[in-house]
Amino acid sequence: MNRAPFLALPVLLGGLLMCPTSRAQAPGLEVGLLTCTVVPGSRVNLVVRSTADVTCDYTKGGAAEHYVGETGIALGVDLSFRRNERMAFTVLSASQDIAPGSNALAGKYVGGEVSAVAGLGLGAKALFGGGAKNVGLQPVALESSRGLGASGGLSFLYIEPAPAPRP
Repeated sequence: MNRAPFLALPVLLGGLLMCPTSRAQAPGLEVGLLTCTVVPGSRVNLVVRSTADVTCDYTKGGAAEHYVGETGIALGVDLSFRRNERMAFTVLSASQDIAPGSNALAGKYVGGEVSAVAGLGLGAKALFGGGAKNVGLQPVALESSRGLGASGGLSFLYIEPAPAPRP
């Protein structure tokens, strides 16, 4: 199944923000894209709390940076059984030091989440926070998944730099 339509909005918004006319209106604004995929078999649902491991890729200007972490609902209701979960965020920062390789996105993000799944599902997250370099994820992220159920509550995303591959 092609998931491109579900992830297109953050990419489109990021592209609009990176065009020269937009940058002229917002000097110093740096933009990239963070895409995360839930590690298959890592989701744990406990009705009022859920967690899942994620792998994330931050791309900007053709370069990439890799992260690992955890996402889920810290307090709320999660009555869903999902697989093939993906989410995408537009990354915004006034800092000049967020190029891939700087690990600037490492940090903790919290906010609200709501999603519904009946075969093919959609969801949205509003996450705020981040690391010490004043990085923010676009307030709304789109996610796509397959499964059955619904969830909502206080959501989180914790990411850290992925370990370097072994030789």
